[in-house]
Amino acid sequence: MTAVAAAPEQPGKVKSFLKLVAIEHSIFALPFAYLSALVAMDRAGTGVHWVDLLLVTVAMVAGRTFAMAANRILDRKIDAQNPRTQNRELVTGAVSVRTAWTGAAVSLAVLFLAAGLLNPLCLVLSPLAVVPLVIYPYAKRFTNFPHYVLALAQAVAPVGAWLAITGTFDGSGPAWLLGVAVGLWIGGFDIIYACQDVEVDRRIGVHSTPARFGVRAALHISTATHVLTFALFVWFGQVVGLGWLWWIGLALTAVAFAYQHIVVTENDLSKVNRAFFTANGFVGIALFVFALLDLILL
Repeated sequence: MTAVAAAPEQPGKVKSFLKLVAIEHSIFALPFAYLSALVAMDRAGTGVHWVDLLLVTVAMVAGRTFAMAANRILDRKIDAQNPRTQNRELVTGAVSVRTAWTGAAVSLAVLFLAAGLLNPLCLVLSPLAVVPLVIYPYAKRFTNFPHYVLALAQAVAPVGAWLAITGTFDGSGPAWLLGVAVGLWIGGFDIIYACQDVEVDRRIGVHSTPARFGVRAALHISTATHVLTFALFVWFGQVVGLGWLWWIGLALTAVAFAYQHIVVTENDLSKVNRAFFTANGFVGIALFVFALLDLILL
């Protein structure tokens, strides 16, 4: 008798949904939300509010999960036409549209709940924070610069974290400075990431900076964006009064920025993922760790 091979076990709905929203990529913006919150606590001289940090974490992850789920839902027909994205869960059916909408709705509810538990200002402003998250998937349908809509969405994180701790806009200048820096950082490497899809985007009518201006020009725009990002990080450190440990973190960040712009070229996009995930993941962690050490030790 011939043995019948067992069918491979299919991942559960929750696991597939978490893969759909790339939950591990929360690491990009989350360290900067922590940094903003800790600086706010340090300035207030109240010590670390662990419950508030937990709620900031919940709100951040929930907001990003909603954004990714909405993005995947709204882009599923576009993803199906792109060889690079045609294996995404909503295209293959590993996650149903109904499940994705359910996950998005739950994430949105968790975001509002966490905001409400933080303070009334965060609760009132939380729907405004959602607006750019919803606009971003549509941006590639009408603008050549959707990456900067993403930048706006990401800039909310440090500002929201500051307001979560203080409950007021008074004295929030450093958070806005850090927010713009983080937004431009993520927008800049989103331009690099979009270089992979230039030909497909042009064919199916998706707008992006690389599709409109070409890979070479897009990489130059990304470089300029990251130069501005680095300048804003420097400015933030000066405004907050961070010491030499922060500057060590910035030096390492400069190396990471240079690395991703060296390894990704017009004629070689094979290292885009390495630049996107490795270098940028390092930037967030390095700056947070050195800033934290600076706040603790200096």
